[in-house]
Amino acid sequence: MVSVIPMGLLLPESILRNEFVAVLAAFVAINTIVYVTLAIAKVLPKVYVHDWVDTRDRRIETRSIDPDAPV
Repeated sequence: MVSVIPMGLLLPESILRNEFVAVLAAFVAINTIVYVTLAIAKVLPKVYVHDWVDTRDRRIETRSIDPDAPV
């Protein structure tokens, strides 16, 4: 004879089909996706946009007193 040991709480189908449970499940799913995304972003190295785009305003000619000074 096989005995069945309950391992958790089982709810009736009428409660599980409730709109509140569906909204709660959607919130938990979105929350999980957000936290997984944040965890992956924290593991990856930081990306700095200014490393890729050189936006420094460089002068074409020097404004030094010494006209032969490097630019």
